[in-house]
Order: sequence, then structure tokens, then C-alpha cells
Amino acid sequence: MGHVAIPVDTEAGEVAQVDFGYAGKLWDPVVKMPRKAWVFVMVLGYSRHQYSEVVFDQRTVTWLALHQRAFARLGGVPRVIVPDNLKAAVIRAAFGVSGLPELNRSYRELARHYGFRVDPTPPRSPEKKGKVESGVKDVKNNFLRGRQDQDIAEVNRELDRWVQEIAGNRVHGTTGRRPVEVFLAEELVALLPLPQKRFEPVVWKQATVHADSHVHFERRLYSVPWRLINREVWLRATQNSIAIYADDERVATHSRNGKNQRSTNDDHLPTGRADLRHRSRSYWEERAERISADVGAFVREVFDSDDVLLQLRAVQAIVTYLEKFSEARASAAARRASFYGSYSYQAIKNILVRALDLEPLPTSKAKPTWADGPRFARDISSLFDAEAGHERH
Repeated sequence: MGHVAIPVDTEAGEVAQVDFGYAGKLWDPVVKMPRKAWVFVMVLGYSRHQYSEVVFDQRTVTWLALHQRAFARLGGVPRVIVPDNLKAAVIRAAFGVSGLPELNRSYRELARHYGFRVDPTPPRSPEKKGKVESGVKDVKNNFLRGRQDQDIAEVNRELDRWVQEIAGNRVHGTTGRRPVEVFLAEELVALLPLPQKRFEPVVWKQATVHADSHVHFERRLYSVPWRLINREVWLRATQNSIAIYADDERVATHSRNGKNQRSTNDDHLPTGRADLRHRSRSYWEERAERISADVGAFVREVFDSDDVLLQLRAVQAIVTYLEKFSEARASAAARRASFYGSYSYQAIKNILVRALDLEPLPTSKAKPTWADGPRFARDISSLFDAEAGHERH
């Protein structure tokens, strides 16, 4: 017995089929050159009325926006959408009892908002979407012919007029009726009403957490807890925010409106490592001032103690170490180190470990003999301290 195609009759407002077709090259006024274009077609199963639009890509965000514009132009929403097995709509197509289609998460959110169900076309069954196949061919063969390299905006204006006035008013070969007339008389009122609340475009994407505890999305980096390094996570991106999920649990949320390329939550980094990402002098000076004015003054001295070598690592080690002590002890240690011109982390540590901060400074205002040397000279003891071992980060 040969393959039999069974015609399917649909009720008004029940089903629409959607698909893309290659539209050739059209002029892109943004990049000022011709680009490959695709025509999107949504055909209502009952009236055969359609919505068509030409675009330059088939990305998920475009796919969602096309549905929104189609529903707005039609004035309502079909109860079931039958897409082809496009990557934007269906990640893995399966048919039969053994499995269900795994829908793109972004498309699921669109469907929930508008209230329609999705019934993907079975693999290798183009006849299951014959209505939209015919619609795509009609647009390509009758409207797009001879429009190569025309401006896409002008093409879309003409395409909308063609759908309404020409394609919509031809007697359909199968129904024997004019699609626009059937749509206005019978199908429009049967469509689901448009939701009052505007749909906020949502894009889901899988990503791998990099070794620096960040994921990449549209030219920006967003941090996630470091324990997820090398794991696959899901990103849910809206226009203003991005949420990151691991095993369906939200583990991070970021704003997408930041000026920097990297959005980092210090709590996502390993203990003791988060501070080290801050490399500006002002950040560490302000942090030292929060301990005390004496510590702030000492840190500025440390930064200025060498006119060639950047003292950032020394300051990072000194400030994070002093934060473990009371304000009184940290201030006293900073004053003693400043008095003797000892600008190393090891010198500060030695003062506190040996409790030298609890002893009074010499009453004489005279500095040690080496204090009259070059401005950036170090005392010999600090060199021995450095030899004893750096505990820098």
C-alpha cells in the first residue's frame, strides 16, 4: 500500500502553519550592502489568509518577534501553531509514542504568554505543513521575483500590500473562496484575543562556565558561582536582565545594562580571590581609609614608594591583612611601618605578629639615618624580610 496523504480540515481560528523560505539577496540599509534574506510566512489553516515578512536572519529573537508582529497584524492568535523543525522552534524533533518534541525554551515562553499550543511538524513529513509550503512558494514565485537587491523596508511594505490586496483576494484553489473575505467574516472572531500585557522577549541559551567563573552572552561576561566551572548552564536573557540556571535552580542574576564588558558578583568567586580582581589604586585607597585614616595614609605611601614598580600586590596583601585586626592595632602597625619606611607586607605582618604595634614609637622626631636617603629607597631590613619569604597573593 502506497503512502496516503490525509487532508486535514481545521476549524476557524484553530491552526496556523509557519515556515521560512529563502528570499534571495536584498539591500540592507544598515550595512549598506546586499544580504541573504528569508521570508517568514504564517498561514491560517481555515481561511488561508497569511502574514508574510522578509528578514535577514533566523535567530531565535527574530523568530519570536515575527510571531508577535504576525499576531498583531492578524488581530488575534491561533490556538495551535505548526512550525517546521526550525532550530529556533524545535531543538530535537521526535514523533510518536516514544517521545515528544523538545521545544526551544524561548518559544515555550512566547506560547505561554499568547496562549497557543505548539505542534511541530514530524521529521521528513513536509506534507504535514502543505498550506504554508504553498504560501512560501507563492510569495517566492509571484511576489519576490525580480526584486533582488531592493531595499528590504520597501519590499516589506509592498509585501504587506500584496498579501492583503492580491493574494488575499484570489480565489483559493482548494477552498474556492477568497482568503481575506473568509478571514474577516469567519476566522478573525474565532482567534484568541491578544494579551493586554506586552510580551517581553526572552532568549534562552546554553553556555559553559569558563575557568574564570563567567559565562559569555552577546559580547559580555557574567559571573556564576565558581563551583560551576566547566558545567553547562542555561541563560535566560531579557532586554534588561540575565538569569543563570543550573539544574533548573537560579544561581545568578545580572543587569544587562552595565557599561563594562564584565559583570561580576564577588560572592561568586572563591574566598580570598574576589578582592584581587580590583586593580584600581582608588579602590584600595578607599578600602584602606575604611579601616582608618592612618592606614589610608600608609597605603598611599606604599603606592608612592617605588616610581617604577607597581605596588598593587603589596597593597592588596597589606589591606586584606590589616582588615583582620582592630582599628587600633591596624592603625598602630601602619604608623610604625610608616615611621621606619617599611612598605612591605612582610614588615606589616612582623609588626603585628611580634606585637610591636603595642610598643610606643621613639619619642625623638629624628628619623633613622637612612631616612635622608633617596625618596624611594628602602631600609635594608625590608630586603631581608622579603628574602624571608613573600606571602603575597
